[in-house]
Amino acid sequence: MKKSRFTETQIVGILKEAESGIAMADILRTHGISGATFYP
Repeated sequence: MKKSRFTETQIVGILKEAESGIAMADILRTHGISGATFYP
């Protein structure tokens, strides 16, 4: 199984940013995530 680039803590933080209303494009750009990887 492939190891994740992000720790569980980082993933939770990113999801909380998405819930808080920050623009999805900004979150993806900041953390270096592709749109296909992140699907809320």
